[in-house]
This record gives sequence, C-alpha cells and structure tokens, in this order.
Amino acid sequence: MEIAKWMNHPVRSVKPLDSIQHAREVMVEHRINQLPVLANGRLVGVVSDRDLRDAFPSVLVEPTTHPTPDPKQVAVESVMTRNVFTLTPHDSVVAAAGLMRRERIGALPIVDGARVVGILARSDLLEALISLESSATGRPLPADVDARHDPHRALLLGLAGRPPRHRPAS
Repeated sequence: MEIAKWMNHPVRSVKPLDSIQHAREVMVEHRINQLPVLANGRLVGVVSDRDLRDAFPSVLVEPTTHPTPDPKQVAVESVMTRNVFTLTPHDSVVAAAGLMRRERIGALPIVDGARVVGILARSDLLEALISLESSATGRPLPADVDARHDPHRALLLGLAGRPPRHRPAS
C-alpha cells in the first residue's frame, strides 16, 4: 500500500520564526501532534507536541524564583528537530511503519522532490491496518465507507494518541 492513499494533506505547517505559542495553537486547533517547519516552502524541521511541552514553562515552577521565557517570544526553530526523516508518496506504509518504529517518531513528512505534499502519522498507519484486515478477512466495508469509518477506528486512533477526524472518501 502506497503512502499517498493514507497521508494527510494539505499539510499544516509553521515557519522557523513563528512562536512556539503559535505552533501550539495550530496543533490544538487542528488536533495534530506534529508540524513540519517550512522556510520558503522548504522543509527545515519538525516540531512535535513533546518539543512544545518541554519548551513551555511548567505550572509547577515558581516564576519569581525561576523566570521562564514567554512562549510568544520563543521561536519554533529553537525547539524543532532539524534532521528530519522523510518518505515519498510512492513509498509503502510498511516502510513508513518500520522507519517510525526504528526511529521512535510519531509522524513523517511526505515529500515530492523538495516539496512537502503530506504527512503520515501513527494513526494513519492504524487506519491502513484496519483496511488491510478488512480486506484479508473478506468482510467488506459498505461502499460509501472506507477504513477510516470502521467501528474500531475511534478506539485505535485513541490508542495512537489522536482523536478521530473526518476526511472525504477518495
């Protein structure tokens, strides 16, 4: 199965000089955990919800004894991962799963040449697995429903750390 069928697009992204506050707001608004960081349309990094959690001031630290920077003043480039693994839309979901497992990453930017055309997250791999299982067992899904609407989808996406969301059928 090619990544193209399972990747998310269009891609939500941020710029290196955007604030970590802005990146967090984009993640919350779109219910995502990773954002490609683009400079002039070129991939320069990825920022994850974990990067932002680590960068945001803790509610347990007393601000008067341990001053922390304002998240509106901290640039994404200061907390992002710079060495990013990528795949293409024509690579297989199996290759993506292996890479994500080996490198312990939650998502992969999908590129066509130098252009980011999608992102593939762990939950997308689970959706592909649902589809594969349905095909293997011979239990057809209704014609107007793909694996993204399977009854077990919400459970699997919850285990992947991402809430269910609706996408148009392709």
